[in-house]
Amino acid sequence: MTPAPEIQRLNASAFVWQQYDPAVKAEQCSCGIATSAGVYLVDPIPVEEDVLAQALGEATVAGVIVTNVNHARASLALATLFDVPLHSHPEARTALDTDEVVAIGYGAGSPPGLTSIHLKGAPEGEVALHCGRAGGTLIIGDALINFGSDGFAFLPAKYCTDAKQMRRSIRQLMDLDFEQLLFAHGTPISTRAKARLAELLDGGS
Repeated sequence: MTPAPEIQRLNASAFVWQQYDPAVKAEQCSCGIATSAGVYLVDPIPVEEDVLAQALGEATVAGVIVTNVNHARASLALATLFDVPLHSHPEARTALDTDEVVAIGYGAGSPPGLTSIHLKGAPEGEVALHCGRAGGTLIIGDALINFGSDGFAFLPAKYCTDAKQMRRSIRQLMDLDFEQLLFAHGTPISTRAKARLAELLDGGS
């Protein structure tokens, strides 16, 4: 039996949990990010309720966010459990078994307390999320990964809708201030994340 995931707190504003998925041969990672509106659960994989409650403490869940069409995971179940909105880009709604989805992405608004950015060229419905607290946190669905032999890298072209367009889309993230970078697949980058992304973009142009 696969052990239930544990939650790791990164700082006062963010926590993560993850589990290896043999179907995709990669770690599936999820996070909670605290904002002025409450905590958002991003791309959540299943987690024990008591473990999640301990991580939340006195905080309330403001919503659940799906960053692309591949990341439905346990999002609907947790949105139902906490009776909170489920957010995604319109292109990702096809993966969610409900019509009650709040649209996000530039031009479609952002969850209160966050900025959402549509990353065209990545998997369908890909959005990045930015929170300005604690030096700034950027949350990425699939466009950037940080695991395996490649480490911190762009999503391989075969998984993109348009790899060149995706890299152009990622460049707009450099307009934001962020110290840490969280992934749906990979180990968080806790310091100098913006500088690390600049180096990746300059090397992969």
